[in-house]
Amino acid sequence: MELYVRKIIEHALSEDIGPGDVTSEATVPAGSTSTADMLAKQDLVLAGLDVSLEVFHFLDAAIQLTRFAQDGDRIESGKVIARVSGSTRVLLAGERVALNLLQHMSGIATLTSKYVEQLKGLKAQALDTRKTLPGLRQLEKYAVRMGGGTNHRFGLYDGMLIKDNHIKAVGSIAKAIESARRKAHHLLKIEVETKTLDEVREALAAKADIILLDNMPLDTIREAVKLINGQASVEASGNVTLETIREIGETGVDFISSGSLTHSAPAADISMKIK
Repeated sequence: MELYVRKIIEHALSEDIGPGDVTSEATVPAGSTSTADMLAKQDLVLAGLDVSLEVFHFLDAAIQLTRFAQDGDRIESGKVIARVSGSTRVLLAGERVALNLLQHMSGIATLTSKYVEQLKGLKAQALDTRKTLPGLRQLEKYAVRMGGGTNHRFGLYDGMLIKDNHIKAVGSIAKAIESARRKAHHLLKIEVETKTLDEVREALAAKADIILLDNMPLDTIREAVKLINGQASVEASGNVTLETIREIGETGVDFISSGSLTHSAPAADISMKIK
């Protein structure tokens, strides 16, 4: 994880600074030092603080870092999250990349926490998806966990999910599951996407481990849950919003997945101010 984070930071800084921060180099004396506070400007759930602060250490190991919170904390607007001290030029050079990472990850954690809150008292868990920004998946899925959500598979390598295009390519749900079962090791569960109750029946007959109910109306989801009756875990997806997730959870499904946790989370409002 540490190497992964450093590669992201290195690429981001290279993209932003390039051959040099011409503004700071032209206006700020080389030996100048400063202290800056990272300030929450809205209520949020914090995620990515260590990643964000590592930006400054990547530029200069002598930068002093002080944390006033930790990932997963609920932060009130106006709270100072962290303080950084050292070379003014380094603080200014790292500011945007550090804030971009912290705002993005905290935005995901904050939105996820709202989805999770809607499921309070129900057995259903809020899942993320693979709808993440290229290269940032581990950070985004970490942020989901900090918001109280649950990670779905990380990639194509760690979970079998037979989707509609797989089924079309093979010919039927039964054939797809049969083939997958022959090639899956004993710890790998097989999930299959269904769009109708007939497909749910076919997935049940083929002994799928998890049945995904995709874009089904609430009444159909309820019927599917009764039909499955504990023979497989049940995941619902499609048209999942803060306004609909509670109703979906009340149908009795085990999981509710939503790409919006990562691809539509607004950045949290966090600033950095030199004191």
